[in-house]
Amino acid sequence: MHRQSHRYVYDFAEPLPLAAEERPRLLGGKGASLAVMANDLRLPVPPGFTITTEACRAYLAGRWPPGLDDEVSGHLVHLGQRIGRRFGDPADPLLVSVRSGAPVSMPGMMDTILNLGLNDATAAGLASAAADAGFAADCRRRFEQNYRAVIGADRVPEDPWLQLRAAIEAVFRSWNSARARAYRRHERIPEDLGTAVTVQAMVFGNRGRDSGTGVLFTRNPSTGEPTLYGDVMFGAQGEDVVAGAHEPEPLAVLDERMPVLGAELRRHAEALERHFADLCDIEFTIEQGRMWLLQVRVGKRSPRAALRMAIDMAEDESFPLSHAGAVRRVADVLVDPPRLFVPAADLPAAIAVGLPASPGIATGEVVTSSDAAEEQAAAGRPVILVRPDTSPDDVRGMSKAAGVLTARGGLASHAAVVARGWGIPAVVGAAGIEVAGGDVRLLERTIAAGETITIDGGTGEVYLGQLAGRWEVAPEAATLLGWAAEHGIEIERPTKAAAQERPGGPSTDESTDEALTRDDVLRALLIKGSVTSDVLAEALRTGRDQVDALAPALTSDGLAETSDGGLRLSPQGKLKALSLYGLDRASVGEQRSIELLEGFHALDVQVKEIVTAWQVRDVAGEQLLNDHSDANYDGEVLERLAALHVELLDWVAPLAAALRRFAVYRSRLERALELARDGDQRYVASPRVDSYHTVWFELHEDLIRLAGRRRSDEAAAGRA
Repeated sequence: MHRQSHRYVYDFAEPLPLAAEERPRLLGGKGASLAVMANDLRLPVPPGFTITTEACRAYLAGRWPPGLDDEVSGHLVHLGQRIGRRFGDPADPLLVSVRSGAPVSMPGMMDTILNLGLNDATAAGLASAAADAGFAADCRRRFEQNYRAVIGADRVPEDPWLQLRAAIEAVFRSWNSARARAYRRHERIPEDLGTAVTVQAMVFGNRGRDSGTGVLFTRNPSTGEPTLYGDVMFGAQGEDVVAGAHEPEPLAVLDERMPVLGAELRRHAEALERHFADLCDIEFTIEQGRMWLLQVRVGKRSPRAALRMAIDMAEDESFPLSHAGAVRRVADVLVDPPRLFVPAADLPAAIAVGLPASPGIATGEVVTSSDAAEEQAAAGRPVILVRPDTSPDDVRGMSKAAGVLTARGGLASHAAVVARGWGIPAVVGAAGIEVAGGDVRLLERTIAAGETITIDGGTGEVYLGQLAGRWEVAPEAATLLGWAAEHGIEIERPTKAAAQERPGGPSTDESTDEALTRDDVLRALLIKGSVTSDVLAEALRTGRDQVDALAPALTSDGLAETSDGGLRLSPQGKLKALSLYGLDRASVGEQRSIELLEGFHALDVQVKEIVTAWQVRDVAGEQLLNDHSDANYDGEVLERLAALHVELLDWVAPLAAALRRFAVYRSRLERALELARDGDQRYVASPRVDSYHTVWFELHEDLIRLAGRRRSDEAAAGRA
């Protein structure tokens, strides 16, 4: 039998003629880490093999790699011999997982199939060998659902070899999926790397009460605390943790329930952390009381955690990280080190107290409109934007403000969400504040526009004037900057190009079937305020050229005016836009318009809770900003958002059929959700892009206008 001289498949446990730094390019990050665990560290890894990135590149170039089938078949036989089962054996079948593994980590971007190898005969064999028909049925259900979803097939072939061949092809193809390509653009990952494929013997976390699955970080990725941080889920497989269908338990439960395995897991975690000399993110499965490690990668962490970890590791003489190495590891954080405000001992009394919506201290002159915020900021003067509540038009003022203060709203209010999206301090729901014209009234006191106030977004307190105190570099950063000076390391800002914002571009969906009209633009400007042509085109899901073609007529007719490089309604244009809403209200029916707004309220409460959960996490009873280091937590939140989106689609369908712009909202929300689930975190709540929250905020404002109400009225009634 002819075999090509070029190898495409490597067993996890075989020695590799490659330096450690060269392995990921050939075997992918997952394959390289499995080789480390299985071969270098002799840790308990389910046996398997890796199909190289070269095979993927050959496939994507238009051909199935010559000899690959023979190599895979040979390795399957060897794998079966090692564990005492044969692939496709109806008596006691070998089942495998098929996973992607890019050279650069792309979590969740490509395809995976678990429990592969089941058919009528092998499912019966698995049930007999395990003495558990329910377990075998659960594995087959999972496999068939997984296979159909990934392969896009209505039917699962009976032949396990055809299943495997299709799964390998699916992983190869997923390198060029829309979500993977979008992720690579955002992360600036080269397009020509390709993905490896790992084929690994299945171990079953769903095989009874003494089985389970989990993920852990070797240190707390939010705080840097040197203790294991993670979750375990008993009687489950790995996808259950990500899907959020079942509630995981803290890792400490494993120590209570299976103390021997808990101790074993800690030993393995320490070995891996010392081998990689860094924070490790580990996936594990327990099958009938036996521990297996499935994957390890260097974990993501918050900036403050990164600083603490670097110091703790470097000060441990037995840990393989020097002071100089620690500095280089966090150099990007030290370019603009975190700072803490240390107030004077004799703080004045707060003049108001609200809810601490977005942490940080901000001092600035009071302004009460977006126009004033933009004007003062352009003059180089920091401002605090004070509003009764916020509308979409306030976002442009918030983007220029040092901080935000509102009279109404909670931690899940739109003002709080947008402020956290901008990363600016905010206090919301400050009782007793009233915005009147350009001034702010607070009980018996009037604070004139231009007066200076200070807000503390961490405590919710508001002070008159500027607080006495000083800003200090965070102590961890100060220590590392001192080490940098000792070793002559210059901290420089990285020179790599800034990430490009994703263009909106013209849409090809149903919402652009009709030509853009000036009325479309007028309604959009009423909702969004002053915006550039690019932003307006994205909101209307059309091309900028169509917006630019209509703008001159709107300005010449006195309906719009240019403002700071953008377009906004003139007073006459605002009246015209309001009249258009009056016509829409008459078309839909006044009572029906009110019913639609009231029906939307329940959905609005849910989306604000979900977006708040995306931005803020409860950690040991304390509300902390989500640093997105826990992929499982983020996955659960995104699944909640996706479930809510299904409800929204049903709710908006009749309205989208009646008024075309609501089909545009639907299109924008679907696009934002898709991009968020494809790995671009900005598209959940960032006000810098057309995120899900941004679009939702504008949809709510549109419904308020359609019902003939004002957002301030809705906010006063607790509905905005």
